[in-house]
Amino acid sequence: MHLSARIVASVVLFTPGIWAQVRLTLADAISEALAGNPQIATAGARVGVAEGLRRQAGMAPNPRLTLQSENGRFWGSPPFSYSPDADSLALLSQTFETGGKRTRRVESATAGVQRSKLEEDVLRRQIVSRVSSAYWSASGAVRAKDLLQRELENFQRVVEYNQSRVKEGAAPEVDLLRIEVERDRLTSSVKIAQQDADRATIALFREMGKTEFPSVEFVDSLDEVRPVPIIPLAQVLERRPVMQVARKAIEQARANLRLQHANAKPDPDVQVGYKRTAAVGVVANGGIAVNTLYGSIEIPLPIRNRNQGQIEAAAAEIKAAESSLATTEALVRSEVATAEKDYNGRRRLLEETLRPMRDRAQQVYNISDAAYREGGTDILRLLDAERARIDAQLLYIRTLAEYHLSAVSLQAAEGLLP
Repeated sequence: MHLSARIVASVVLFTPGIWAQVRLTLADAISEALAGNPQIATAGARVGVAEGLRRQAGMAPNPRLTLQSENGRFWGSPPFSYSPDADSLALLSQTFETGGKRTRRVESATAGVQRSKLEEDVLRRQIVSRVSSAYWSASGAVRAKDLLQRELENFQRVVEYNQSRVKEGAAPEVDLLRIEVERDRLTSSVKIAQQDADRATIALFREMGKTEFPSVEFVDSLDEVRPVPIIPLAQVLERRPVMQVARKAIEQARANLRLQHANAKPDPDVQVGYKRTAAVGVVANGGIAVNTLYGSIEIPLPIRNRNQGQIEAAAAEIKAAESSLATTEALVRSEVATAEKDYNGRRRLLEETLRPMRDRAQQVYNISDAAYREGGTDILRLLDAERARIDAQLLYIRTLAEYHLSAVSLQAAEGLLP
């Protein structure tokens, strides 16, 4: 979609009162969360800062121009005339960096740029993970609420049917009371499910950065169970952005150590220039001023300060970065192991247990309902079958939502999220 068209669609989509219900896909939710996100804007600004520092790191020292005048006075004899009697100097100075300082600065700054970009990528993936999880949680909560609402409507017809039977004397009134109690219990469940759905939907819009919370139709099907590929752990450790950030931190710390070693080497200052010398009493009596060239080299002597503290700090920073990498690797390994077990467990639970259980519960209810209408069973068995059917369907829906959550967690652990 063209950018301007997407912006217009976003405005219309989330303007309250235009439509009673918003159709929302997972891709749209992620797109809305990433568009104009202040955290991503901050991370992008940090990348810009790092880019600026890298440009500055590649700059060579500026030359320096020195204009100097000596032997000036406003008193004494013979009279002083500035132009012929003063000594004047014009010097051009340049610092020459040794030890490859500029190259080392650029290396360190380049590693900083790459690290900032990786940190921005990590942040984007974290937002995608949170929005995806919130989407499936809200979708599951709304689906459960809709199920209970439909069951309540169907159950109301059962109540009306039995009210007619009681009036006709074909059923005892106590059966009607039991059915009405079950209806009231189901009504309470609908209200609780509505609150859960509202909270989950608001949480989704909050993750998307929205301040309006319209009613939502979730387009992506909760029943569509797409398998998540299992990536070898070695590839996960290589591709996870958080691991790349940790490795880049080590690279940056090592570049900084090389820079600090280079900074320990002295940088000579070279001066060249022109000097005009005039002798008092000579030029004033018609002598000639002497024009000469000037040159010097200034070399700092690294006797006391050899940049020891910065070198020690840089070496310690490498150890800290290496420890951070080991900690991050252990965390990634545990995340992958946990996510794989959770994902595989919920997938098997859905396929091997809950689907057959849901189908059997439906069959039991159909048989009990037919038997009750024929007078072959009592109301308690029908209510038990109805409750078991609803519980099985709710458990299936909630496990479906949890399956999608586990799939998101696995994708995040393996670095597969966009």
